[in-house]
Amino acid sequence: MSSVAEKLYTIRYKVDEQSHLIIKDQETCLKCQTKECQDFCPAEVYHWVEKEKMTSVAFENCIECGTCRIGCPAYNIEWVYPKGGHGITYKFG
Repeated sequence: MSSVAEKLYTIRYKVDEQSHLIIKDQETCLKCQTKECQDFCPAEVYHWVEKEKMTSVAFENCIECGTCRIGCPAYNIEWVYPKGGHGITYKFG
């Protein structure tokens, strides 16, 4: 059985210059005890940066599954589809 990393390798992503994932309020992330976004995203898009006290968003890794829309307990992540012509293309459907 293939690992998640191996499956992620089979997709193609055309990156836009502007993120389609937005943290609405970094203060909400600062107050979050669990930082669940680091765990539920299969593409590891979200990372807590302790030095800067903020959640970084590597939107270039997003596989558009939408998990972040409902996974954040504070609903602090705004998710929209990337602009036309950008985003993910699955090799095997």
